[in-house]
Parts: sequence; structure tokens; C-alpha cells
Amino acid sequence: MMQRKFRKPRPVKTNCVFCNEKKEPDYKEWESLKKYVSERGKIIGKDRTGICAKHERKLGKTIKHARYIGLLPFIAKSF
Repeated sequence: MMQRKFRKPRPVKTNCVFCNEKKEPDYKEWESLKKYVSERGKIIGKDRTGICAKHERKLGKTIKHARYIGLLPFIAKSF
């Protein structure tokens, strides 16, 4: 029986939006944070978003803060 090889998606070139605009991620801007959360509610990694490591760490804390306050959902509703 042949095993299938898993292909990783091609990584996105690092082009940090926060570095280019010289701003930090903010939990109050939940509309912009939705770009970095999958439809299932998971935080998308920096290899797919192109954000630098420094801002990826801050983005994770910011998304978790927005979830705690109630601006973003913890999980997507399944029907």
C-alpha cells in the first residue's frame, strides 16, 4: 500500500502589515483581527499570513484578549 505524501502549502513571503504601517495589533479593531482567524476559529500561523514573529506573538495575545471581552468568538458554530 502506497502512502501519500503530505504537501505543505507554499509559505507566504514575510511582508508584515503591522511593520509596514508602523502600528501594533489592537483588540478594539476586531474587524481587522478577523483576517488572522480561520473560519473554524483558529489563529492562522505566520507562514500563511506573512506577519513577522514579533507581531505574530502580539497578535495572538490580542486575539485572545478580544475573545475574552466578547468581540471575537472562541469557536465557530457548527450546524
